[in-house]
Amino acid sequence: MHPRFTQEQDPADWCAVIAVFFFGLVWWRLGTPSEIYFDEVHYVPAARKLIDGLRANPEHPLFGKTVLAAAIHWLGDKPLYWRVPSALLGGFGLFAFSRLVWFVSGRRLAAILAALLLATDFFWFIQSRIAMLDMVMASLGVASLWHFAAACRLPGQARWRLALAGVPAGLALGAKWSIAPALAMPGLLFLVLKLKANGLRFALARDGGPVPGFTLAEAALWLGLVPLAVYWLTFLPGFLWADRPIDPWHPIAWHEYMLRLQDSVKKLHPYRSQWYEWIGNWRAIWYLYKDVDGAQRGVVLIGNPFTMYAGLAAMAWSLWAALRHRSHAALAFTALYLASMVMWPLSGKPIQFIYHYLLPSTFMMGALALALDAAWRRRDRWRWLAPATLVLSFALFAWFYPIISGWPLCCGRPSYQFWMWLDSWR
Repeated sequence: MHPRFTQEQDPADWCAVIAVFFFGLVWWRLGTPSEIYFDEVHYVPAARKLIDGLRANPEHPLFGKTVLAAAIHWLGDKPLYWRVPSALLGGFGLFAFSRLVWFVSGRRLAAILAALLLATDFFWFIQSRIAMLDMVMASLGVASLWHFAAACRLPGQARWRLALAGVPAGLALGAKWSIAPALAMPGLLFLVLKLKANGLRFALARDGGPVPGFTLAEAALWLGLVPLAVYWLTFLPGFLWADRPIDPWHPIAWHEYMLRLQDSVKKLHPYRSQWYEWIGNWRAIWYLYKDVDGAQRGVVLIGNPFTMYAGLAAMAWSLWAALRHRSHAALAFTALYLASMVMWPLSGKPIQFIYHYLLPSTFMMGALALALDAAWRRRDRWRWLAPATLVLSFALFAWFYPIISGWPLCCGRPSYQFWMWLDSWR
């Protein structure tokens, strides 16, 4: 790890500006469509039930729906207000991701590139404009990883950073379980490095490890017990349900029940897909395609056709950089991508969708940012890759903007087929 970063190096100001502009673009026409679409049909009614103290959508954790219920209760029951939590967390999560890349790599350009690439990768933008659970999970999960990386870089701030990392980790788990493999990486890193440095004395030894002077036992407190406690507290609304409340003293029994409910969904869905189709960006989901708000509109979930493939090349480079040059930053994003990706082919979940690729694609943008930063620093014939990638990423985002944002597809404008480059996207 490098020594403490200087204020002159830190790109926080630029990354904050990027996040604000991204939030502004997400906010523009956030209330369109002015009705429930796609999985909002599940989560908005569930949030309304939570407001009334009723049992709601018990197969998923509660925190994401609690956030949605709070927005409805405080702001009003309108489409714009349903989507405010995702929009706010989308902007915050973009900033948090740039901070994660900064503290992992120590590369100013890489952090800025990561924010720009994630803002234009389609997944982050689309999920920031819909009242689903994914942006609550992803943004808070990335924030937790950010503070862990900062604790490693800034030993003087390590204790409060580690404590702070545990809280959003628990909240992220309380939104969706998909973040769990990524959140396990800091604890696994602690364990491996403590074992390497101390052998059988690893549990209480202060030598070695990613954070100087910290024992594995203390790390287990901040990165294990605190997240689990916060996670279980997110079920508080369920403890108070008037009908069949959750028993706060039997968490294992409740989770067995949740798993049974999730595994019971076996009816085939027309938009179901497999993990390899997500990697290849072959299978899309139509979140919306109908005449609404005075025009034919569509929202299709796919990845940016350029950066999804450039990201795969970057993942190969990251693996090479980690093995050949012992790049800790490249290894970190390779591990995060694989951890959040491998769970899906191994999962027993019978029906899966491309929106499960949100987290892996996010970490892939981190790897792509590192690869482009490395190309830019070479000052040779490969330097052009960094600006060319940004230009292409922004160009395709602008090109596909109408079909990922619910823009009118009528009145002299192209039909949806204009953007359907693959038959499998239809």
